Amino acid sequence: MYVVLLEYIKPLAEVDYALPEHVDWLNKQYEAGRFLASGRQVPRVGGVIIVRPMPRGRLDALLATDPFAQQKLARYRVVEFEATRTAPELAKVNEAVST
Repeated sequence: MYVVLLEYIKPLAEVDYALPEHVDWLNKQYEAGRFLASGRQVPRVGGVIIVRPMPRGRLDALLATDPFAQQKLARYRVVEFEATRTAPELAKVNEAVST
């Protein structure tokens, strides 16, 4: 699994202008079953996305399609981890990794 940390590198006014496109992109990733959770950091300096397991190259290619990346509004830090314990709601994610 991955935790993706977005850091805004442009003013919030520019980020807000691209936000509807970014939300559409997020929605497509949820519909495809790729993302588990996402939201703004507090304070609002960027965002966080929790991503299901996938090859790292695939994730990098996917992040490159984010309007925030394409418009150079954010930089991304990807943290990969192996979930060894999860809440019952996430048990299926953990099972998918081990099969």
